[in-house]
Amino acid sequence: MTRAELDKRPADVASMFDGIADRYDLVNDVISLGQDRLWRRATVQAVDAYSGELVLDLAAGTGTSSESFTGKGARVIACDFSQGMLQVGARRRGGASRAGVTFAAGDALALPFADQTFDAVTVSFGLRNTNDSDQALQELHRVTKVGGRLVICEFSHIPVGALDRLYGTYLMGALPRVARLVTDKTEPYEYLSESIMDWPDQRALARRLIAAGWESVAWRNLSFGVVALHRGYRRS
Repeated sequence: MTRAELDKRPADVASMFDGIADRYDLVNDVISLGQDRLWRRATVQAVDAYSGELVLDLAAGTGTSSESFTGKGARVIACDFSQGMLQVGARRRGGASRAGVTFAAGDALALPFADQTFDAVTVSFGLRNTNDSDQALQELHRVTKVGGRLVICEFSHIPVGALDRLYGTYLMGALPRVARLVTDKTEPYEYLSESIMDWPDQRALARRLIAAGWESVAWRNLSFGVVALHRGYRRS
């Protein structure tokens, strides 16, 4: 896949993921060997949303992770630019609003929310799919209340170079083949492999958060750095 293909407009990426919406959660579980559940659990703990708070779960897909943020009574807006994903999520849950979760379509580069709306904002495995991740980080900062927090769960790079190269071999070769066992639409997973390899490492992403206005930025690795959790705060 060429660099030009990686630079798809959000609408094009949305269409690609619309096509796998029904089996998206299953395929993720298979290709991650079940690790995605641990990663999402760690994200919920990092967000630590509680009663009275409003959380934005950006790139929420089918809303599988969104419900987890309501455990202590918080309300969640599950936002995604893929209409197909949102429709599957709403259908599975019996409507566009259920159990503290409301589904809403939106572009990460121009979020349809007022300034300082949310107590916490989070995005799991979706920042990488935006056409301009720096602008998306700025938009997330805009809609977060002063004192609010950001948590990003995203694929990253294993700190040991030899292991990271071995992991890259799996991504480029094995991942699409494994996905093919569960779905006949492998293009999104070829895109996934390319986009992960092209994504910045933990330190570089932290610098992008700081440039977007986030403060007290820190990260911790999950699964040896295959995934990293970044956290930041809006102080002013």
